[in-house]
Amino acid sequence: MKKILSALLLAISFSSLQAAEDLTSLQRAIAGNQRSAEHKARDKYRHPQQTLEFFDVRDNMTVVEIWPGEGWYTEILAPYLKNKGKLYAAHFSADAKEPYFNKSLKNFVKKMRDQPKIYGKVELTELQPPELLRIAPDGSADRVLTFRNVHNWMKADQASAVFNAMYKALKPGGILGIVEHRNSSRKQQDVRAVSGYVSEDYVIALARNAGFEFLGKSEINANSKDTKDYPEGVWTLPPSLKLKDKDRKKYLAIGESDRMTIKFIKPQ
Repeated sequence: MKKILSALLLAISFSSLQAAEDLTSLQRAIAGNQRSAEHKARDKYRHPQQTLEFFDVRDNMTVVEIWPGEGWYTEILAPYLKNKGKLYAAHFSADAKEPYFNKSLKNFVKKMRDQPKIYGKVELTELQPPELLRIAPDGSADRVLTFRNVHNWMKADQASAVFNAMYKALKPGGILGIVEHRNSSRKQQDVRAVSGYVSEDYVIALARNAGFEFLGKSEINANSKDTKDYPEGVWTLPPSLKLKDKDRKKYLAIGESDRMTIKFIKPQ
C-alpha cells in the first residue's frame, strides 16, 4: 500500500512539475520580443495565456491554427510549440480571388520568412472552402484553434464545410477551441452573420452537426460593455474602428467585442 501511495504521489509531483514548465514556456512565448508592441497591447482584450490554458494547449502538441491572418496568435504558438510540438497554419490559398486574402497571405508568408528562427518549423496549409479543406493530415491534430473566424465562414455559407474539416484533422479526443464575437441570445441569429456577431447556441449547433461534443466555455474574453448594436457591426469597435473619428472615444471606451470562448471534443 505504501509503495502504491508513493508511486501516486510521485506521479502527481511529476505532473505538477510538467504543468509548471509548460506554463513558464507559454509565459515566455507571450512576453517574447517576436511579438510586436501593438499585438502585446491587445493582450488585455484577448487574454492569450488564459485562453490557451483553457484550451489546454501544451508545448508538445500538434496544433492547427485556422486562418491566422497577420499572425497575432502565431507569434505565441510558433515559439511555444517549436521544440516539442508542431504548428500548422491553415491560411488562405495563394490562388484566392479576393484581394484581401492575397494580401493577408503574402504578409504572413513574409513574416515567416523574415524570422526563420521563430517560424521556420511552421507548416503552411490551405483553407479555402469549398475546394481546399485539408488543414492538416487526417487525425493528426491534438488541438484546432480558431479566433474570430466563424462569422466569415457563415457569410460565405461555408461554416459546415469548415467544421467538418476541423473535425477530420483532429485526433479522437482532440479539442476544438473557438473564440468568436458573441451575439445576444435574445436576438435571432442571422445565418450570414453580417454584423460579425454569432450566438453561442449557433456555434454549438455547427459543432455538433459536424460530430463534436460540447466540452465547456469560459468568460475569459467577455466584455459586458459591448451592446452589439453598432452602425458597422462589430467592426465599429476597436481595433477596426470603421467609423474612424466619429464617436471614437465612445468606442475606445467600450473596448474590443464581447467574445465567447468555447471548446469541443472529438469523441474517442
